[in-house]
Amino acid sequence: MAKTLKEAPITTANARSKLGEGEYARRLDAEAAVWYRKGKRGGVWFARWRNKGHGANYKQAPIGPANDVNDKPAEGLFTFLQAERLARHIVEQARQEAKAAADGPPLTVRLAIEAYIADRDARESRRKGREVRSDAGQRLSRYVTGQDKRGKQQAVPAAPLADVTLHTLKESDLLTWLAGLPGAVKATTKQRLVNDLKAALNATYAANRDRLDATLPAIIKHGLKKPGNGHHDGDDVASVARDNQILTDAQVGLLISVAQEIDAEQGWDGDLYRLVVVLAATGARFSQIARMRVGDVQRSQGRLLVPVSRKGKGGKSGSTPVPVGKDVLDALLPSTTGRKNDEPLLERWRHKQVTGEIGKWEKTDRGAWHSPSELQRTWDAMRERAGMPDVIPYALRHSSIVRGIRANLPIRLVAALHDTSVAMIERHYGRFIADGLDELAARAVVPLVPQDSGARVVPLRN
Repeated sequence: MAKTLKEAPITTANARSKLGEGEYARRLDAEAAVWYRKGKRGGVWFARWRNKGHGANYKQAPIGPANDVNDKPAEGLFTFLQAERLARHIVEQARQEAKAAADGPPLTVRLAIEAYIADRDARESRRKGREVRSDAGQRLSRYVTGQDKRGKQQAVPAAPLADVTLHTLKESDLLTWLAGLPGAVKATTKQRLVNDLKAALNATYAANRDRLDATLPAIIKHGLKKPGNGHHDGDDVASVARDNQILTDAQVGLLISVAQEIDAEQGWDGDLYRLVVVLAATGARFSQIARMRVGDVQRSQGRLLVPVSRKGKGGKSGSTPVPVGKDVLDALLPSTTGRKNDEPLLERWRHKQVTGEIGKWEKTDRGAWHSPSELQRTWDAMRERAGMPDVIPYALRHSSIVRGIRANLPIRLVAALHDTSVAMIERHYGRFIADGLDELAARAVVPLVPQDSGARVVPLRN
């Protein structure tokens, strides 16, 4: 096409008026052109191209009638510049679709999510030693790919976003999906959902860069901005929730005492009590506490080694040393005495129903805690007895962070002890940082203005 195409003066209405009936072209690239066909009643624009590497046949698509009166935009008519822009868009989209078809089945948002869910489910199953379904899979199925009727749960239809192909994905597709999420979805749930979808799309792009456009990561980034950055006030809601969960030392002590009481009443053999003690003393996440080993208790150094979180990118390993008091170390003595260093520090009994007796259960074996859901029913009883109906287990983490801030520890140290970032501390606990700085600044204030003692000041002569 590049060697035989003869270009014609079709860029202005005046130039086109001097042409006879027929077809005339202006090249877009070596394999594509915008064409002008002039007839007795006027002219029309169309695009003609050949997909590189996908056959020698030319394809064409209509654009619309030409504005042969002047070179100004008019409703229903197209100037040369408008026709050229539309022709480029038509050709680019057609070539992308041809390339995607040649490379195999088109990659869709649904396929990206299914691959991501399979990976997450496998990872969680390896960690827990049994087949489990990840939280990410539940969220993405409910709000993107849809799910069948399961027990009392009604079937949920898939969102339109699920069937969008990745080579045609636009920011508007993602923004429309975000805007369509139910208003009842909690801000924290919405943020986790966005993070999961972003991870799924980015993982598919990383594995198929030769098939997808290089602009896709930017589309994902800007289409899935963090909730609160122009989409809704999710961050503000999350911050208020944290403020409502800051407990005093007395309240933390009350929760520990209540845990000890319920532990004895329900036959936990100290397992519940020790779990709550470690959560309160370290401020760590449940997933970190559950992975602690007997050897992580370093009594001589007065500290616990808390495994780093698995949040974020890359394979993180190691532990964070967290100083604790003798009372905490004493509470953990039954879990460390006579046990091997590589055994789980915190365990709990497993139960099975007694055959033939409804409502009666018996202890079978012991094992590590798996999920925060194992604590939920007992936690409800704890907060009811403690008179704190709204408190959640994560409040122990919030309170530990604020306790460090109020003790005027460096923010970097508070972040390190709780395996998070300085930016996250400043973002969610900024008010407590400001209060602490005010107290420090107040201590530096000294009297500067002389005080009148009531006596007359007599100047001395030289």
